[in-house]
Amino acid sequence: QVQLVESGGGLVQPGGSLRLSCAASGFALSNVGMSWYRQTPEKERDLVAHISPSGLSTNYADSVKGRFTISRDSARNTLYLIMNNLKPDDTAIYFCRASTAQGYIRGPGTQVRVSS
Repeated sequence: QVQLVESGGGLVQPGGSLRLSCAASGFALSNVGMSWYRQTPEKERDLVAHISPSGLSTNYADSVKGRFTISRDSARNTLYLIMNNLKPDDTAIYFCRASTAQGYIRGPGTQVRVSS
C-alpha cells in the first residue's frame, strides 16, 4: 500500500524545537520531490519546505527560513522537518507530500501547537 504517515508533532513552548517525520511505504522516497505543507482553519494550506528529487536543492517559505530544515533519509525511506525557534504562528497541522510519476501522495498530517 502506497502511503505517507507523519509523526513527531505535539505541544511545545515558544522557542522550542520539534522534529517531524514522514515515513513512506509502498514506494521509495529517493529521487522523488518531497514537500512539507501546513494548514490552519484560518488559512489555506501553505508550502513550508521542498526538497528536490536529487536532494541537491531545498526551498523554504520566507517565514521559516533559518529556522526549519528539510532532509531525507533514503535508507529509512523517511522525510524529516527539523523546526527550531518555534513561534505561535507555526501552530498548524503539518503534512508531507510526494510528487511521484503516478501523482501526488499526501499523509494525514501531524498537529503542531506552539504555546506557553
